[in-house]
Amino acid sequence: MDIQWYPGHMAKTKRLISENLKLIDIVIELVDARIPVSSRNPEVDGLVGGKKKIVVLNKTDLADPEINKLWEQHYKDAGQPYVFVDCIKGKGIKELIAKIKQVMKPVMDRDKKKGRMNRQIKCLILGIPNVGKSTLINTIGGKSTAKTGNIPGVTKSNQWIKVSSDILLLDTPGILWPKFDDEVIGLKLAWIGSIKETIYDREEAALKLIGYLREAYPEKLHDRYKIEFDENTTDLEIMDKIALKRKLLARGGEIDYARTSEMIMDEIKKTTFGKISFEWPMEQL
Repeated sequence: MDIQWYPGHMAKTKRLISENLKLIDIVIELVDARIPVSSRNPEVDGLVGGKKKIVVLNKTDLADPEINKLWEQHYKDAGQPYVFVDCIKGKGIKELIAKIKQVMKPVMDRDKKKGRMNRQIKCLILGIPNVGKSTLINTIGGKSTAKTGNIPGVTKSNQWIKVSSDILLLDTPGILWPKFDDEVIGLKLAWIGSIKETIYDREEAALKLIGYLREAYPEKLHDRYKIEFDENTTDLEIMDKIALKRKLLARGGEIDYARTSEMIMDEIKKTTFGKISFEWPMEQL
């Protein structure tokens, strides 16, 4: 599936991030818990260099709880600090603040010994579009989301949000655009609604989504549409069954694939199927 994507802002965003990293103690990389790999930009690690980093998995309430456990173990094994959150409901925010302090504790202790008392931790959030950056900033800032005054030595365009007495969040463009070199990454982003419908073939995306669901979540596919299928049923035949069940027919009784695809894609985005994840750690081995 050919996804056409011309962000135009990538170079500017990378430059802004590079310019502001010198002000930052720790980077918060925000990803979608349903696709932790596909929802990150592969250039993040190269950009942040040796900066400390916490991976924050947002929308954890929409992901498969069992797959979340696998990712939890994956990050533990890799020695990568992580936190699962639901930014809209505010779940995991306290844990994120505690994790920031935990990761930075050795640095803060060292600075105290050097006489740097009451030093504040400065954070930057990075994430691709639609992963929840703005929501996280508003949630983690709470009543303090109103920006603080400029910090001496920092350009006027940089504003800071006071998270707590010892944590500041730099509110600067921290969004990196995804890359679609890999067709599968583009598909997963399309499934969760992170890219515009105008830049991909919805019918092809819906057909491949059916293929994924029949392998990973056959019971959910069956229960949602009340259709029967087995290993010999093709993905297209399943789509036909869904269309017939929902009476999505064109003139002459032909299958209306456009409407059927739109319905399937909309239902997966609205989480009508329940909690679903689209990738898990074993795929990355």
